Amino acid sequence: MKKFLIILILAGVSTLAIAQPPAGEAKPGDFYGEKISTDGALSFSDVVRKVQGGNDFSNVKFTAKVTDVCPKKGCWLKLETPQGEEVMVKMKDYAFFLPVAAKGKQVVIEGEVIMKTTSVAELKHYAEDAKKTQAEIDAIKEPKKEVRVTAKGIVIAQ
Repeated sequence: MKKFLIILILAGVSTLAIAQPPAGEAKPGDFYGEKISTDGALSFSDVVRKVQGGNDFSNVKFTAKVTDVCPKKGCWLKLETPQGEEVMVKMKDYAFFLPVAAKGKQVVIEGEVIMKTTSVAELKHYAEDAKKTQAEIDAIKEPKKEVRVTAKGIVIAQ
């Protein structure tokens, strides 16, 4: 019985240690994914406006402010447009993650920007990751057409 209790406690501690959000300070100049420069970055509002107008970008570099980061793994982040819309950013091939400390920071992102229809299941998954209430998750009933970014590199600008 003692062995079982010890194993149970160790398993619980291990689970808590693994479940911690991504660490890191996200200081200016820190980069994640491919190393990119800040030179030639466009404004995020211009990129969003062009994508909403029907132009997809297979490779573009832009500056934006991070409004949210996945608290579980740092596997996605959200940016805010000047119009107050949120744009989801995922990392290419899950090759890198962003620390939670990047929330509120100005970043330069290089990658693909397209219009995408996000399924209800995927929207609910992101809501769960963001620790939304069950009522908020249950309220998601329709897919959403939105601007989507797949980042291959991110550098903290400020």
